[in-house]
Amino acid sequence: MTNAVSKLIRDTSQKLNVSESTLSRTGMSFVVALYLYKVVYPRAKVVYSGLTSKEEQQNNKHDILKARKRGPAVNKEFFQQLQRLLKIIIPGVWSKSAVLLGLHTITLVIRTFLSIYVARLEGKIVKYIVRKDVGKFVLMITKWFSIAIPATFINSMIRFLESHLAMVFRTQLVRYSYKLYFQNQCYYRVSNLDGRLENADHCLTEDVTAFTSSIAHLYSHLTKPLLDSLLITYSLAELARSRGGASLPGPVLGTVVVMLTGRILRKVSPKFGSLVAEEAHRKGYLRAIHSRIITNAEEIAFYGGHKVEHGILVKAYHSLTKQMILIFNKRLWYIMLEQFLMKYTWSGVGMIMTSIPLLTSTKNESEESDGGVSERTQYFTTAKNMLMSGADAVERLLTSYKEIVELAGYTARVGNMLKVFEDVQNGRYIRPSVLMNDLDERQQPYSVLSFHNGVPLINGVVTESKDGTILLEDVPIITPNCDIVVPSLTLTVTPQMHLLITGPNGCGKSSLFRILSGLWPVYSGHLQKPVTSDMFYIPQRPYMLVGTLRDQVIYPDSVTEMKRKGITDEDLTNILGIVNLQHLVTREGGWDAEQDWKDVLSGGEKQRMGIARLFYHKPRYALLDECTSAVSIDVEGQMYQSAKDHGITLLTITHRPSLWKFHTHVLQFDGEGGWKFDRLDTDKRLGLKEEKQHLETLLSDIPSKMERLKELCSILGEDSSLMEERVGEHSDTTLSD
Repeated sequence: MTNAVSKLIRDTSQKLNVSESTLSRTGMSFVVALYLYKVVYPRAKVVYSGLTSKEEQQNNKHDILKARKRGPAVNKEFFQQLQRLLKIIIPGVWSKSAVLLGLHTITLVIRTFLSIYVARLEGKIVKYIVRKDVGKFVLMITKWFSIAIPATFINSMIRFLESHLAMVFRTQLVRYSYKLYFQNQCYYRVSNLDGRLENADHCLTEDVTAFTSSIAHLYSHLTKPLLDSLLITYSLAELARSRGGASLPGPVLGTVVVMLTGRILRKVSPKFGSLVAEEAHRKGYLRAIHSRIITNAEEIAFYGGHKVEHGILVKAYHSLTKQMILIFNKRLWYIMLEQFLMKYTWSGVGMIMTSIPLLTSTKNESEESDGGVSERTQYFTTAKNMLMSGADAVERLLTSYKEIVELAGYTARVGNMLKVFEDVQNGRYIRPSVLMNDLDERQQPYSVLSFHNGVPLINGVVTESKDGTILLEDVPIITPNCDIVVPSLTLTVTPQMHLLITGPNGCGKSSLFRILSGLWPVYSGHLQKPVTSDMFYIPQRPYMLVGTLRDQVIYPDSVTEMKRKGITDEDLTNILGIVNLQHLVTREGGWDAEQDWKDVLSGGEKQRMGIARLFYHKPRYALLDECTSAVSIDVEGQMYQSAKDHGITLLTITHRPSLWKFHTHVLQFDGEGGWKFDRLDTDKRLGLKEEKQHLETLLSDIPSKMERLKELCSILGEDSSLMEERVGEHSDTTLSD
């Protein structure tokens, strides 16, 4: 190689008429430059880009966490979420929500005009009282009582329409939320694969109710006060102009005082939105604990864990009361300042505003019999009533900011709930525990995960099998926390290929069923499986729903669907006969009997009811996860044989050797990411298991015998180490034989 390079340099120097040493130095420089460009630079670029991507990922991760910690506020995000929610609760111009909103607006406008009319009428009543004009006084009182009837009706209608509007808003939002919640197994994924929504039940009930009630109430508290303020300001100016006084200083003074009051209150207002959102979160957590205790009451009672549960419950309640007391304390001084400004300051300013037109009046009142006292009294009474209505309207406008901030809290929770539902529908899962940890280190052992902004990407391909074959090609088993249980699994299961799945706890047996059922995503590789209706999963603890005995067998079908399939109650009785449960029909009072089946049926009966559902639906594959652990061996064998006779392919997770004979293949996980797939020779496997148990029995007694040997050697005064060597040699010889 060296001779070839030297020859090349010599030939080139002759052609270029350059010395060999110069050309050699130039060539070496060129080689070094070429090496730097072709080798060093690409590697440095990869390292730099990797560091940059890690830095960007960390920044994005911190941005996500910061966004989670940042409380709700009246900002651009709030208005965007509110606009989106308004489109849901008011879907169209002619929808029920829009019609009710229009009627509600009309009643608010009518109430405003009635307020102005009543204020003028009261001024006239006081005028005729001062004049001692009995006839006109009686006429005005008659008008007063006449207008009271429609006024009270309008007031009642405002409250009625507000409550009805809140209910219609809630119905629209609940219908939309429920539709999202039950699509694509969102109810499972939102709590098991995504960690952003801790209490979905509380969000779907309490938060939705609070949001719709708040927005319906806030509409009344904003629309009417705004209209009242505009019309009353105009009416006061007209009233002052009719007296010949200055009409501009009063409204200007009132506007300045109101603006200053609003500025001060907004400046010192606590963050009620964040406080209310945190209160709602703690209420939801307390409710979830209560629900958990009710659900697991039997287990808690067996363990005697009431003290622990009581402590957790008290701690959650104290956390809630602490948050509520914090809100009460912040509201105390804020309401004090609010009352001082709006009650006493505004009252003084109101007296100044009503006095300015009287003090600056140019109207000649000497021609009147009472010197204009009744006219001035009428003006003062009318202006005072209008100012009180206007002050009440402005006060509601200013205090509504606090309600707007609280609405921001409810809007953030409901908007976040819908966003999580939609993200889950699109396969985007975010878990705070994953974001908080260093994901790069966790994916070092296997390169099956890729991340974007701290979120694992779902790159696997899932297709539908036409012939019913289950095919996994390099599919990893990964938990929602991004723990890689099995880095790659390649497997093919065809119909009538009964598969036994074994391995230690946490090795991925049940996780494989979750992937096949579509509950967990396929992060990489290729999964080909039949449609979901061709696979039926039966867990160790079957779910018993609220309903009749018939509903327990046909779940998740309804009675209408059962009849559409042409199945009768007699067929259901035959199905119960396969699993030895036919006596339930007589014992419980017929197919229409309703019981709390979760408590009425024993553990073994519930497991056999789960198998009965298998014979009702007759799927192509049965995913059986320790589903007969509480059933006797003879009945268990009868059910498995019947399933095979019905043409159902079994995929079974079990530790019972008695079930091995019903399977043709075995998938064995080692608990460390490895697996082995092979045909199942039941006799050979049973023989090996018996030999293993025999050896374990023999070896289990060795330590006690060695201790006794040491005692005997000590008593006889002999060297125990020599005896141990002899025993060891004898054991090695025996094992080799």
